[in-house]
Amino acid sequence: MATTYQHIEQNKHRTWLLVALFPVVFAMLTWGVFFVLLGGASLQDPGLSATLYALPVLCWIVAMIWIAVSYFTGDKLLLNSADAIPVTRQDQPEIYRLVENLCMSRGLPLPRIYIMDDESLNAFATGRDPQHASVALTKGIVKKLERAELEGVIAHELSHIENRDIRLMLITVAGISFFTFAGELCFRLGMASRYSRSNKTSGAGLFLVLGVICWLYGLVFAPLIRLAVSRQREYLADATGALMTRNPQALANALRKISSDSRVEALDKRASMAAMCIENPLEKQNLFSAFSGLMATHPPIEKRIAALEEMNRGY
Repeated sequence: MATTYQHIEQNKHRTWLLVALFPVVFAMLTWGVFFVLLGGASLQDPGLSATLYALPVLCWIVAMIWIAVSYFTGDKLLLNSADAIPVTRQDQPEIYRLVENLCMSRGLPLPRIYIMDDESLNAFATGRDPQHASVALTKGIVKKLERAELEGVIAHELSHIENRDIRLMLITVAGISFFTFAGELCFRLGMASRYSRSNKTSGAGLFLVLGVICWLYGLVFAPLIRLAVSRQREYLADATGALMTRNPQALANALRKISSDSRVEALDKRASMAAMCIENPLEKQNLFSAFSGLMATHPPIEKRIAALEEMNRGY
């Protein structure tokens, strides 16, 4: 397993890789679909040919603008999606003390702290860097875990901040969310154009084709690109968090409790956010959840618990 510093460096490279891959693959997919639909006519007609080659450039520009916007504002959008509410030191003094003590031990800035109005047990961290980071905890995890277990969970999330996993996942989630949203929007515009009085079927067809492209990209190609994100990130966050607290068994116990009730209802329709949480927050019957192992959201929790208990034997 890579060291923390190696993992941070790898995450920097993977972030730039994803920033490049998302718009480039989308532009290539758009070009390919329209090339197939237009067939040989696109090469014969100068107007169609120019349009065909202008499309990838336009798609690339739009995707890059979205990534740039997401980099600076994506964490707020994700926190809003999870119905997370910011809390003050006066609201949650015990949590603030836990976070402050752990941050001091690692030399990290104090992140913003949020509470999700859900009785399940889950948590996630987000942001673009340690100076602009947030930690969100469900009401259930705060109430139902013992102090040492909650400390282990917070240490795990702070590890994601320290390792820059949060920036990598922010770009990934924002990219997938953009294309799935764009696909849905294009479908709606296409159907509206199709049944409008003007009956502009060519415009409707264009929107529907773009909707199919975005939908395919968001649900198929983007999750495959996400495989560039290391499957080891949860193991490393577990290990780093256990080193922070010097109590691997507490985090193992927390994970065991979390696995029995990790669903966060606010995230049922935010499947792309699953990889950010300490454990899969989706309803177990969800299609995305069924393929979560293939899409590298989390390693099996039994293996994570076993690794932590192995660490505990060394203390």
